[in-house]
Amino acid sequence: MGIGNSGEQESSRNAVFGPEMDLVKRHEKEYLYWLTRIPGFGAVTIRRIWEMAGSFERAYYIEGMELKKLGILQSEEKCRTYDRWKERFSGMVREYNCLQEKGIRFVTPLDREYPKRLLHIYDYPMGLYVKGELPDEECPTAAIIGARNCSEYGRQAAGFMGKELARAGIQIVSGLALGIDGAGHEGALNGKGRTYGVLGCGVNICYPRSNYDLYEAIPFQGGILSEFGPDEEPMARNFPMRNRIISGLSDVILIMEARKKSGSLITASLGLEQGKEIFALPGRITDDLSAGCNELIQSGAGILTSPEDVLDYMGIFHEKKCINREKDQKGLAKIEKMVYSCLDSEPRHLEQIAMQTGLPVSQCMSTLCELELGGFALWNRLWYRQDFQQDAA
Repeated sequence: MGIGNSGEQESSRNAVFGPEMDLVKRHEKEYLYWLTRIPGFGAVTIRRIWEMAGSFERAYYIEGMELKKLGILQSEEKCRTYDRWKERFSGMVREYNCLQEKGIRFVTPLDREYPKRLLHIYDYPMGLYVKGELPDEECPTAAIIGARNCSEYGRQAAGFMGKELARAGIQIVSGLALGIDGAGHEGALNGKGRTYGVLGCGVNICYPRSNYDLYEAIPFQGGILSEFGPDEEPMARNFPMRNRIISGLSDVILIMEARKKSGSLITASLGLEQGKEIFALPGRITDDLSAGCNELIQSGAGILTSPEDVLDYMGIFHEKKCINREKDQKGLAKIEKMVYSCLDSEPRHLEQIAMQTGLPVSQCMSTLCELELGGFALWNRLWYRQDFQQDAA
């Protein structure tokens, strides 16, 4: 009954559905839960065991050494682990039955609600733990990812993209990490849209703790999901594995800021393998945080200059005024007005603006980022000026 592609997977799910098969499916999910909790057994190994045995229940009665002879398990230590874990089956069933009390659902390829997008990746997870909801299959989805130690510019750009795309009906997926991930989630929440956090730990663990407010809010406008079991701590090896789920759930992947050889570029690479479109936010050639994005653009990624780039690619109708904020100075805060008043058609260096306003350079920089994202200012390498071209439009 094991599967090799999404069409066979759909037939397999239909075979175990129907009122008369509920009990069979429940038993199968209990045995699958037991399998997914065996240390060191990944999605591909579990799927191969399933394909060989024909059901998860029958897999339980196979000896570890038999799996080694078939080439599924590679070491005797793995065989011993497999056999020893059978002693914990009753405890695993009790743990499985307690998930609902904790507000957690265990969604598997046996379930209709399992994300169809994930079935198109080779090592799709054999189980997802979910708090809240899973992404809507009928809605376009974008991943917003990038550096944890991002710049203020990157953070604001991620929040802006998340908010405007969510307003346009696009679901936002990210990893609930510090920096870009959190800003993308927050933007989607502010845009009254739906957002989904994919964790590298159990769904009952908030990591990092500083994102606790987001962790609590997201299930009300989306969901928290993970392939790692409850109480499983965040481990470095878990995060590259969760990245394939982020890319797998997405139609497009937006890289906001990334250093070379960063985790975000790994996700972009996974996305390319999965046939996803990649957009990258351009940055200064002197910034390490933009080196990865600029490299992606050089390699052919789409240049992300506004939410419209994504909407146009997805074929989503939009009104320009909904995305580019109307330039009404009355809507600017006091400090923004102070900085904006220093700009005209002639270029102004950041130091000049700081000197004229009497504000710290760092505060001027963050305010200029806000003005730029709002369409009030244009940045060109070392200077800012008013965006008169769009004012005239």
